[in-house]
Amino acid sequence: MDTYIYNSLSKECQECQIGGGCCFQAKPPLTNDRIKILLENGISIENIEFSKYKRLRVKSDGFCVFFENGRCGIHSIKPETCVAGPFTFDLRDSILEIYLKKQSICPMIELLKENDDIFEQFLEIAVEKFKELLKALSKEELVEILKIDEPETELVKEILLTDWSSCK
Repeated sequence: MDTYIYNSLSKECQECQIGGGCCFQAKPPLTNDRIKILLENGISIENIEFSKYKRLRVKSDGFCVFFENGRCGIHSIKPETCVAGPFTFDLRDSILEIYLKKQSICPMIELLKENDDIFEQFLEIAVEKFKELLKALSKEELVEILKIDEPETELVKEILLTDWSSCK
């Protein structure tokens, strides 16, 4: 992705006026590599929940443990699903379904929908992050993650995973 576009989208995310719509009740999955990155950057292991899948903890107010003063406190090292931003995924057999969150959750949606080139570049990043997750997570973790309902989304792309075994 063009550096200017990436920086603009990153700035948009950091200056979110909705106040963390994507960070509320967010329990982004963590790969072992992501946990290593977090720990190497001074993040305490207590901020990670080891439950049915490895994820960031949620505070008592319902927001991600790193949501501080309306902003992401780990923006530069955030988990893959957070990098994928307003895109989310589901998996049906060998089809990776990509969904886009509604503007009520993310103000970046308007910018993405107004510019096809930006949309496609950001979508490409999201797909790569989702594929990284599929390769790194265990089948049991993935089953738990796929149980999470995200109703305020719309399907934007379906990708046939021709070599599904390489994603497990």
